[in-house]
Amino acid sequence: MAVIDSWLPPSREHWELMTYLWQFFPLFTIIQWFEDFYPQGKTSIQSRFNVPGKVAWAIMESPGFVCLLYCMLTVPATQGIERLPAANWLMAALFSIHYIYRALISPLLLNPSMSPIHLFVLLSATVFQVINGTCIGGYLAGYGPTTQQDWAGTTIRIQVGLLIFFAGFVGNMYHDDELREIRRAAARKQKRKAEAQGEKGGEAQVDKVYEIPQNGLFRLVLYPHFFCEWIEWCGFWLIGGLGCVPARNFVINEISTMTPRALSGRRWYIRRFGKEKIGSKKAVIPGLI
Repeated sequence: MAVIDSWLPPSREHWELMTYLWQFFPLFTIIQWFEDFYPQGKTSIQSRFNVPGKVAWAIMESPGFVCLLYCMLTVPATQGIERLPAANWLMAALFSIHYIYRALISPLLLNPSMSPIHLFVLLSATVFQVINGTCIGGYLAGYGPTTQQDWAGTTIRIQVGLLIFFAGFVGNMYHDDELREIRRAAARKQKRKAEAQGEKGGEAQVDKVYEIPQNGLFRLVLYPHFFCEWIEWCGFWLIGGLGCVPARNFVINEISTMTPRALSGRRWYIRRFGKEKIGSKKAVIPGLI
């Protein structure tokens, strides 16, 4: 059953149109280079339209892998495909693994706390995920390579792509956890303080705590988790081949929207801690920006 007739899952015609138009997404990110307003995380604001951080994150990051898997399960039948190549399912699995970690495990199980997220961010990210997941899902489900022969001679490319993907994925998780440790350490400290105060202190309330992380690539940049995620998706793109347009669009679109956010974040760090504390650290790419 189609969720939206000929759009989800998409017909070939609509998938081609969507994929073509999706490459122009960077044009919509131009405003981010001139406006620091981004009501999420460190720069969240007080608003009646805020949604609790963990819930909002899970809602807005899940549609990508859900749409992709939905396409994988529905599009082949419309194209008369009985069995998709193993490499198609490999790419679908990699995409899903990343987003199951990012959308569900990370916010709901690992993060000690999350700042509220504005409804505007939630809706914008949801639209991004739906379109991106549908473009990649359509490619893997029947509008890209559909036979083992289509993947002939790609073993080395796939292996190298896998190494790059998992190097980025592990780096992304490591640096995410460095940020969590700041909050966990603050929670432990506040809990000990509350326990020492006994009844006077009451229950420990974890307040917002911000520090400059120092481990791993945090020695060089302030947003290494962004950088590692880009590495991860470059590996994904390599697995699909340089001609895999949806994967290419994904890499370019992520970089176009996350780079101004990292630069804005660096300005936030400087305002909060001072230029001397930040020193020569770049925003996202070591030694470059």
